[in-house]
Amino acid sequence: MASIFTRIIEGELPGHFVWEDERCVAIMTLNPMKPGHLLVIPREEIDHWDDLPPELTAHLMTVSQTLAKALKRAFPCQRVGLLVVGLEVPHVHLHLVPLDAMQDIRVEGLAQAQPEALAAAAAKVREALGEG
Repeated sequence: MASIFTRIIEGELPGHFVWEDERCVAIMTLNPMKPGHLLVIPREEIDHWDDLPPELTAHLMTVSQTLAKALKRAFPCQRVGLLVVGLEVPHVHLHLVPLDAMQDIRVEGLAQAQPEALAAAAAKVREALGEG
């Protein structure tokens, strides 16, 4: 059975995409820690990050760096945190989160964002990507 991320990637479920290439996508998460929180997801369903082929790991990190720079422009912050948790969905995904304090990192009890807020956040990231 396809993971929820594969279903989003294949268009079966909606997603607010900010990046798409032949190896991965990036989407806004439905339960953001902060505005701008997004997920970088390989197209290939791999459950554990430590099972990723080295070249795919490198690609995901390169894309994450590009997106982190865009997040800093779109959502000014001190840092962009990168987390690999992976308990909730058996498909590798990297969390990129704009951070200003350690309290900004939390993974439980997060409210679901409204579709309009996700669309606006995605637009800001895509605009920031266009800025170079």
